Amino acid sequence: MKILKLMERGTKILGSDYAILGGAMTWISEANLVSAMSNAGIFGVLASGAMEPDPLKNEIAATQEKTKRNFGVNVILMHPMLNDLIDVCGEKKVSHLILAGGIPDKTVIDKIHSYGMQAIAFAPALSIAKRLFKQGIDALILEGSEAGGHVGPLSTMVLTQDILLNMREYPIFVAGGILRGEVVASMLRLGAVGCQLGTVFACCKESTAHENFKKALLKASGRNAVLPPQLDEKFTVAPVRALKNVGTEEFVAKQKEVLAKFERGEVALDNGRLSLEHFWAGSLRRAVREGDVERGSLMSGQIVEIIKEERSLKEIVDALLSEAEEFLTRTAD
Repeated sequence: MKILKLMERGTKILGSDYAILGGAMTWISEANLVSAMSNAGIFGVLASGAMEPDPLKNEIAATQEKTKRNFGVNVILMHPMLNDLIDVCGEKKVSHLILAGGIPDKTVIDKIHSYGMQAIAFAPALSIAKRLFKQGIDALILEGSEAGGHVGPLSTMVLTQDILLNMREYPIFVAGGILRGEVVASMLRLGAVGCQLGTVFACCKESTAHENFKKALLKASGRNAVLPPQLDEKFTVAPVRALKNVGTEEFVAKQKEVLAKFERGEVALDNGRLSLEHFWAGSLRRAVREGDVERGSLMSGQIVEIIKEERSLKEIVDALLSEAEEFLTRTAD
């Protein structure tokens, strides 16, 4: 297949059959879904979220019991126990760490490499992408603001032109607003080594997310997937795209509360940001685990506009491959 040939750079990096990563989604990207992804030939990624070392160790072990294939672990750089989390992943012989929520420094990358793991990070700008590769990062993900959950300020289209087209020789995956195989094939032709998808997997049959959560996403319009406002430039908050509901309004109120504490000197910047991360994690749990779709966080990308049915992983992967192959055949030189 032509698409498999185009994916070779990415599959070599990931050790998977197909150069498709599953986006790490807290409370959703757990042992069952991640192992099912890797067993289906794509690359599953555990979302460690606000986990401490012991729960993460247990989740990795549970995943390893269900698959012998490679999978990654997504860790948040602002986590106060980051080094301990890296140690857990290294000791459990995880193959890849995906570093989110900031820009990793060389000491973090070196620590990951000391365990024989590969390090993958997110790059919001060309200058940062170049710096990370100089520091030894193994691959980057360009995630556009169309994506669900924590996102940067720029769209996938802009990041593709700013970074990917200027760094085609480097291993770069593209994410944000991707669903169809034609788009995956186009990104590969432009120089990407693969793509990352998230929201569609949150809605798949193997996802253990509450049925209320899945139904809310399947019924939603892309216009409903919004970014809450940042209230003060001094107190930067990573934007989180989710379906608008009471929960998004409560986040704005929580942001006001933490901002006031910060201005009074009652909380440091990093601790304030971390408290907002914990708020999101708890809100997301209410939606994903308890089915509270009114007050819980319904993190999702704008791609919900065209996700209207619950499919199995096999159906999703088969469709991606067939759509990509047909497109490559139809547009061959």
